[in-house]
Amino acid sequence: MAFCNKCGNQLPDGANNCPNCGAPAGNTQQNTQNFVNNMMNTNDTTSQFDPQDINDNKGMSVLAYIGFLFLIPLLACPNSKYARYHTNQGLVLFLLELAIGVVTGIFGIIPIAGLIIGGLLSAVGGIFTLVLMIMGIINAAQGQAKELPLIGKITLLK
Repeated sequence: MAFCNKCGNQLPDGANNCPNCGAPAGNTQQNTQNFVNNMMNTNDTTSQFDPQDINDNKGMSVLAYIGFLFLIPLLACPNSKYARYHTNQGLVLFLLELAIGVVTGIFGIIPIAGLIIGGLLSAVGGIFTLVLMIMGIINAAQGQAKELPLIGKITLLK
């Protein structure tokens, strides 16, 4: 049983077009796969960094994604462009985690509905930031300078 991507109407089996709005009945699974691939295909700027700098600061760069530990590479290797890149990514991720926590806390004040919404936001936000953290750690450990999905274009540290 499929549904139209445009109007949400149920499509008959084997239909090429939606009988309600006429939109083509595209492959929903393929559309979802394309969306995920586009989101995961982030800008890779590894070639802009010195290979020696990357090799020397992989470990410090990994720390940048673990909560407030982004301060360690910021202070320990201030001249490393590679560590600073990952420190920026870690700082943005940390601020996102803080924002989710604040919004969740605000919803937590509201009785019943607020607790449900806050709980869902906390769970979804926690999973999302955990996935971004793991992606950042993997990129840093592999010596790659790839932007994190959705938040990677934000630059706070130059």
